[in-house]
Amino acid sequence: MNDSLRREPPGKGLLRAGWRAAQTAGVLASTLTAGRRGPIRLFYGGAHGGDLGGPQVKIKRLSEFFPTSRWQYNVAYLLSNAPYLSAVAIDWLKMRRIPVVLNQNGVFYPGWFGGDWRKMNGFMATAYHRADYVFWQSDFCRRAADRFLGRREGPGGILFNAIDTQHRFRPAGVHPDHPFTFLLTGRIDAHMAYRVESSIAGLRAARDAGLDCRLLVAGWIADSALTASRQLADRLALSAQVDFCGPYTQATAPAIYQSADAYVMTKYLDPCPNTVLEAMACGLPVLYSASGGVPEQVGPEAGIGLAVPESWDDTMHTPSPEAIGAGMVEVARLSKAMGLAARRRAEAEFEITHWIDRHREVFRQLLDTRR
Repeated sequence: MNDSLRREPPGKGLLRAGWRAAQTAGVLASTLTAGRRGPIRLFYGGAHGGDLGGPQVKIKRLSEFFPTSRWQYNVAYLLSNAPYLSAVAIDWLKMRRIPVVLNQNGVFYPGWFGGDWRKMNGFMATAYHRADYVFWQSDFCRRAADRFLGRREGPGGILFNAIDTQHRFRPAGVHPDHPFTFLLTGRIDAHMAYRVESSIAGLRAARDAGLDCRLLVAGWIADSALTASRQLADRLALSAQVDFCGPYTQATAPAIYQSADAYVMTKYLDPCPNTVLEAMACGLPVLYSASGGVPEQVGPEAGIGLAVPESWDDTMHTPSPEAIGAGMVEVARLSKAMGLAARRRAEAEFEITHWIDRHREVFRQLLDTRR
């Protein structure tokens, strides 16, 4: 097993077990006091909103429309990335006729998780098979869940993540005349260092091919990943063309995307990254590893996919520097048309009002069956 794969810090499993026990106790003690005909009130299963990572961002966006309720909820909304409720808690909710809805993202498998991936999938499968309805974040998410969690019997549907394309994530006005800027965003843990390193190596190939370009890296980066990335940039004589601007929040995210010309995503088998949607909404074409759910997000006109094989073992396939560099050159050449297509697709497929409406429809249907 590759030592660079994600491994849990010592003690994190115990903390999770304690939190799961506390959430179970809370569910057993909670009492529904309002009628099911009233407003939709969600319990997020012990997960919280924030700016670090997909689950936190998802809850932050959803809770703007469906505020969290700890004691007077009438729908339990669970996230596969935060499997905090035990089978006892979920069964209790169902016995109380409180609908359980699951948002299913990725799964654990040997290719990226260095711990007991079967055990972690066991926690995830608890909600997957008990939920009254499942939102798969992409068709890839559905396929991965059926493979590693077991084929589900029950209703569900594919619903991509969503963003506010009208008021927050919008294209910039006019870009200044500067080197063509590729952007990489997100949380980069140690096992994801290859995302930055492959993009830097691709940048070298693109510049060698004659493209005047630079790379902007925004987001939290583990110290080891940051050190390795800076060293690689130094070795490739790119220190002046690679900028690390550090963490950002959802409030400052639009400006980050608006400062770039294109987005690069070389993460392997990413289920449904918010960052790709944010980039598309800001009119950025996407250069990506053609794996996971990203091809479903980008579609045929809003970017360029770089072929990689699909594998679930301990191999993380990354496009070669030459392929990334050639892709960068092509994206820059077609950036205007691809950027317009990215924006159109984001508005049509990923606008948050559609996402909220679909959630509300499912919540209300489930509540109506429990009158």
